[in-house]
This record gives sequence, structure tokens and C-alpha cells, in this order.
Amino acid sequence: MRRTADPHLMPGSGERPAKRFALALPLAGTPGQDYVERRGIPLAVAHAAGLRFDPDWAGRPAVLVALRDHADAMVSVHGRYLSTLRGQDKMLTIGPGGGVVDIGERREAWHDANDGHDALDEPLILVEGLFDALSLAVCGCRCLATIGRWAPWLPEACADRLAWLAFDGNRPGEHEAAVYAARLSRVRRLPPPPRCKDWNTALCKRGRGEVSRWLREHLAAVDTAIP
Repeated sequence: MRRTADPHLMPGSGERPAKRFALALPLAGTPGQDYVERRGIPLAVAHAAGLRFDPDWAGRPAVLVALRDHADAMVSVHGRYLSTLRGQDKMLTIGPGGGVVDIGERREAWHDANDGHDALDEPLILVEGLFDALSLAVCGCRCLATIGRWAPWLPEACADRLAWLAFDGNRPGEHEAAVYAARLSRVRRLPPPPRCKDWNTALCKRGRGEVSRWLREHLAAVDTAIP
């Protein structure tokens, strides 16, 4: 989980997150479309997730996505750079924080999460990265991407739900899962398939069909509890 605060405004221009996001371009026909498709994400999935393209996100082109709070208000914007050189950051997030990226078919806003049995029956899957969430959306699963940040309203939103902790299948991912397991009331671990560090790696290496089967089998399992 990120230990330092994100800048609240866009470095250089001083723009607020919502304004900068509104100035970004639709993804279709941009280098951002080529980038997401190279990573196995169809344009339709990326568009439905609200991704946009900024050719000059603090000096480099990036795909952008909004982080929203429990009432669906935009609080931050996350940018994933299309390419990086040694010593460059892979991403930049601006805004005060307190939000997540909600990707996949949505049945309700999170402030209405406890209003019906359908909402409670829907798997609540937490991942870290944007492309983890997009990869699970390709496989038909809705999930929340934390972008390595903590949203303080999550414990209340998860109070009557089982949360599946689908963080990376490495030591940092296990640490992140342990942190969330200590803060949420009911959790299960949902690791990526073997020899896949994360869900986007799994999608690109194994394909949609195999990853979808892995998800179905593990979401039905009862032996993946975190002690």
C-alpha cells in the first residue's frame, strides 16, 4: 500500500483531477487504444471502464481512469504511462484519495450495497492494479482496484459481504492481502493462476477461457480463507 501522499493537483499546470480528466481524449483511435489492446484488453471493455487518453500526463502519454468514493464522486485520477525508461515512474495518480476504480458490470452504487440480496450475492473482488481489474472484467467479473491506496469507507461497504482478496501472487501481494484481511470482516484469498504474477499476466499467458475457469472454481471454493 502506498506510503506517501499523491499530489492533489496536476504537477506543472495545477489543474484539479476532474478538470484534467475532462480534458483527456476518448480512448478510441489513440495510442491508448493500441496500448490496452496489446495488453489483452478489448477497446469495448476499456471504454466501458471509463478509460481516457492524455498525450501529456506530466510529460508523457498515459491512459487515465477515475477513482471514485462510496457515493460515486470522483476523488482522484490515475494515469498509467504507455512506456517507461529506466528511472521513470510507471504511473502517476493525482487527487486527495479515498477512492477506488470500479470496473465491470455494476448492479448498484456502493452506498446502496446493503439494500438487497442481489447485491450481497455478487462477488466483491479487490485487486491492486488497473490492468488487473480490466483483465477480470474481460473474464466477466466486476472488481475494485485499489491502485495501492486505502479507501476508509471500504470496511462499511464490505460489512455484509465476503471480500475476495485478488492481489498479486508474490510477496508484496501476500502482504497487501494480509493488510486488508486485518481491516475487513470477512475475506478469502483469490490468487492469480500459478506462475502468473498478476491477473493481466494470466490473461495474456493463459487466455480468457482458462482464467475464467480458474475464477469460477476458486470463487466456489471454501478452503481459501486467510487465517
